[in-house]
Amino acid sequence: MSESTATTTTKTPTTTVSSPARLADDTSQGKTTIAASVVQKIAGIAAREISGVHSMGGGVSRAFGAIRERIPGGASTGAANVAGVQVEVGEKQAAVDLDIVVEYGASIVELARAVRRNVITAVERMTGLEVIEVNIAVNDIHLPEALGGDEEALPTVQQARVE
Repeated sequence: MSESTATTTTKTPTTTVSSPARLADDTSQGKTTIAASVVQKIAGIAAREISGVHSMGGGVSRAFGAIRERIPGGASTGAANVAGVQVEVGEKQAAVDLDIVVEYGASIVELARAVRRNVITAVERMTGLEVIEVNIAVNDIHLPEALGGDEEALPTVQQARVE
């Protein structure tokens, strides 16, 4: 009496921004690869194209970006273009995470829909990847100077009033 068991392991290849490239097109005439950082830049530019997005990234990444821009040659690395954008790229799919700061007065729900739609359209059109999700975190709101645009002057909340 012989029993045979077969185990199949499926591994889904994924890469993050640190990986050098992913397979985009493999034909008998050659292959095309697209770096994950390219997908990251496309997503960042597409998000910034939407009116109501003030900037990208959390407070720390924005602060480092401002410092980097003041250093000669620091902004030319392209790293400032992708603050607040993380991507995960597989063979045929991509997922995008965005950290944004919105302008005061913008409808955050409508803005998020427009950003998501624009990022998906741009990445899919330019890379051929299927974008399976675009997660958007609104980390701050930018106030116009007339309303006290100095964010440091805003009072801080000591306790949460809503559970």
